Amino acid sequence: MALEVFHKDETLQMRRKLIGQSCRLFFSHDPVKIMRARGQYLYDENGMQYLDCISNVQHVGHCHPSITQAAAAQMDLLYSNTRFLHDNIVLYANRLAATLPKKLCVFYFVNSGSEANDLALRLARQYTRHQDVIVLDYAYHGHLTSLIDISPYKFRKLEGQKEWVHVAPLPDTYHGIYREDHLDPGQAYADTVKSLIEEAHKKGRKISSFFAESLPSVGGQIIFPTGYCKRVAESVHEAGGVYVADEIQTGFGRVGSHFWAFQLQGEDFCPDIVTVGKPMGNGHPIACVATTEEIADAFTANGVEYFNTFGGNPVSCAIGLAVLDVIEKEDLRGNAVRVGGHLIQLLLQLQTKHPLVGDVRGVGLFIGMELVKDRVSRKPATEEAAHLVRRLKEERIVISTDGPWDSVIKFKPPMCFSIEDAERVSTCIDQILGGCIMPNRNSLVVFIITFLQTIFTQTLRENQDYHDERVRIINLCWPQSLFSAIIRKSMEKFCWLFC
Repeated sequence: MALEVFHKDETLQMRRKLIGQSCRLFFSHDPVKIMRARGQYLYDENGMQYLDCISNVQHVGHCHPSITQAAAAQMDLLYSNTRFLHDNIVLYANRLAATLPKKLCVFYFVNSGSEANDLALRLARQYTRHQDVIVLDYAYHGHLTSLIDISPYKFRKLEGQKEWVHVAPLPDTYHGIYREDHLDPGQAYADTVKSLIEEAHKKGRKISSFFAESLPSVGGQIIFPTGYCKRVAESVHEAGGVYVADEIQTGFGRVGSHFWAFQLQGEDFCPDIVTVGKPMGNGHPIACVATTEEIADAFTANGVEYFNTFGGNPVSCAIGLAVLDVIEKEDLRGNAVRVGGHLIQLLLQLQTKHPLVGDVRGVGLFIGMELVKDRVSRKPATEEAAHLVRRLKEERIVISTDGPWDSVIKFKPPMCFSIEDAERVSTCIDQILGGCIMPNRNSLVVFIITFLQTIFTQTLRENQDYHDERVRIINLCWPQSLFSAIIRKSMEKFCWLFC
């Protein structure tokens, strides 16, 4: 067992003192202290096992021996930058090229998804000589300033939308303007992008790119309607722009049937730029931009060298190669099809049983279960989703929420997730929603306080003068406030009397 340096309370106290408070923890009221992990399982300081349903970064499983061995072996030989000639970077680029359409044949290696998307934005602008960007509502593409500017999920809480950013409706057929009963939602949503382009042209603006995750994650585990991407690409190309597919969350076989999620849209659709990251190194920081020779040549023509100190170093590429080997040898794409399909069927069964489950959507091991207060209005059940996440944590299942209202229970587990794991989590959800598993006293206290906090925060959001900074301060100060202490004591007495 891994050695614990500090007691959990001491670690938490030191973190609050030393680490920026905007860097938040899962389960902030009672964080899980993880000491080690293997496969799809996490282990806390007491050796208790947790089922991990959300670590899509640890793509082939936590601490996979093939990955750790490849890293150690290469670190013992050479760990230099890419100005020295080395085989690993070309071996890895060649392996990646074999998974992509032929025209995506030039690669730039970086260290994170944010770096990849920032570089993609530079490539698009250099190639097109245009500035403006079209993005989807609720999108998140990274934490760099350039990417906050094209991420409605973030910029709406800060300085707002820049004049060169155009926001298209999210193609959500459950909550969106065109729903599942529309004859051709793919065309209808693509037309909204075409309209944005026409409006931009009337203002004398020119489109450099359309940026979109191939399957929007922060937007709520959205599956694009058929034909959407191809039609958007046609409109963007007519406007002189390029299509950028953000595969940072969804690539490397997570969807099962294909290696890349954009391939779900059919063989006749191919982006001009693809960005990849998170699962690429199974936890090691490596990411990449793949593009065409024409776009790469335009970037080279500006006369400015592109150099990344750590991007594509021999160790990172050795790890990337090992990840590709494991995906193939362990048939993890096949596992995503089998286990993901089984989990979706189990969740659909829950939908027939529990009115709270409004929608189940997904492909492979990229799945969302949306909770609603009622199925007619489809009003998001935000508090209920948060409660379910907390209760699953008590059952030692780690899961989280996503979507505009944090009402979507998201499943993006390591790709070694098993049939037994899927049945375990669905059974627990069934029992919790059915009230068969009751929370303990302490968790009920936390739930009530958190519920009140959520209501208070949502009230602020409805105020036109709301700012994210206010919510940040509330989140930080609420648990320590005198009012909270009074409520906590009252709830403790309530629980002792009635629970």
